Amino acid sequence: MAFTKQRAGAPTGFFQAEAAGLRWLAEPGVIPVVRVLGVADDRLELERLEPAPSSPEAARTFGAQLARLHSSGAPGFGWAPRSPAYFGPLSQPFEVPAAPRESFGEFWAEDRLRPLLERARGQLGARGAATVEEAVDLIAEGAYNGIAGGPAEEPARVHGDLWSGNVMWTADGAVLIDPAAHGGHRLEDLAMLAMFGAAHLNEIFAGYESEHPMPSGWRDDIPAHQLFGLLAHVHLFGSMYTPDTVSAAEEVLRGR
Repeated sequence: MAFTKQRAGAPTGFFQAEAAGLRWLAEPGVIPVVRVLGVADDRLELERLEPAPSSPEAARTFGAQLARLHSSGAPGFGWAPRSPAYFGPLSQPFEVPAAPRESFGEFWAEDRLRPLLERARGQLGARGAATVEEAVDLIAEGAYNGIAGGPAEEPARVHGDLWSGNVMWTADGAVLIDPAAHGGHRLEDLAMLAMFGAAHLNEIFAGYESEHPMPSGWRDDIPAHQLFGLLAHVHLFGSMYTPDTVSAAEEVLRGR
């Protein structure tokens, strides 16, 4: 039985981009991804998943699978499996660039953060916007190209919108849904999971590190990778997310 996502008048290529992202994430065969059954301009047909409770064991397994997905790599930072690419909910998606950049900092700052900063400037207020802009400038300079000040990371194959609602727990474990898949930094997905508190988050992180050990202090980098998701929430849902966004920007500035 299929599950159908449908929206009349969806932006051009919106459902095709999601289908391409799901197939690209499934390609390495290292993590369960919801299966695409069909796609059209106004709909996406997916296999129907039966939800089940999560568990610490399933979370640890998911973390290890996610690390393997990231390590399978991508053609470049910001590359997406289809153009145009989109981010955001079905009701309010917005287009994002899909071409690769030379470095993570360039991609994150110029193709993700600055465009949203301009859209959200009014909700951030003058002082908040100035703080965020300073953080974006630091990211653009490459301060967060690595992890905890280490060497620059290679492009990872990332889900790109991995808040807890886009992990479907089933009797067989976690399944990825609703991606904004692209080549990015491996901390993007981990930061998004942490942003609103995924179930068994510490077990997910432990599973991840069992597959891909992380340097000491890596969690201090999380705010730099949450800044896009937070700015998106300011843009889409309003100034209630401004304090968290400005706080994250301040942590970015303190972290380097």
